[in-house]
Amino acid sequence: MVKLTIIGRVSDGLPLAQGPRYVNEEENDSFSTYKQQGEFILEEISRAALPLSNANIRIDHHCFYYIVGHGVCFMTLCDSSYPRKLVHCYLQELAKEFEKFDTSLVERITKPYSFIRFGSIIGNIRRQYVDTRTQTNLSKLNAKSLQNVDFVTEDFSQIVKRRKRSYLLERATESSEQVSQIWGSKKLEVIALKWTPITILSFVGAILLWTSLIARDDQGVYGY
Repeated sequence: MVKLTIIGRVSDGLPLAQGPRYVNEEENDSFSTYKQQGEFILEEISRAALPLSNANIRIDHHCFYYIVGHGVCFMTLCDSSYPRKLVHCYLQELAKEFEKFDTSLVERITKPYSFIRFGSIIGNIRRQYVDTRTQTNLSKLNAKSLQNVDFVTEDFSQIVKRRKRSYLLERATESSEQVSQIWGSKKLEVIALKWTPITILSFVGAILLWTSLIARDDQGVYGY
């Protein structure tokens, strides 16, 4: 069953449109989580952390599938048992319908899910794939042209782990660069050239003063 569909821009990960959701009562509380996970996957695609090709992201008893074309990602959440061939056909149909719109429209959208018009199109196409036993869908499943449909498979948990490692590495690199910039800056060099001699003279003066004080104390003790 196709339960959630998100269309997003690859360049920056902005979600452009979504289709009507389809979940049962038990899954209703988890729907917002699924949506956030889909948006996270879209962000990873925009960061080039996931392949720009057919991919399948496994999570719990569901799978996110997506295809990418002309800078747009077409993603859907299905039951893990839903046929891959039908998922591929569904996403391909979405891509074909999307191509009918002005391509410059994709770049002009600035707010998430503001391409509301395409949401109704998603709903119309999804209804054709609800029942896998219809004659049309059975014909698609038996089509020889779809025998080699394949998706790169990933686990959502592994994607999250890679993102955490990447984040920690970026933070460590930024901290290292900040320290290098401070110690390697021209300003610090000027300060060092200005104050290092003064510091040395002050240190030497303090030693001389301390030495003279000790000498005076010795004269007082021995009566010189």
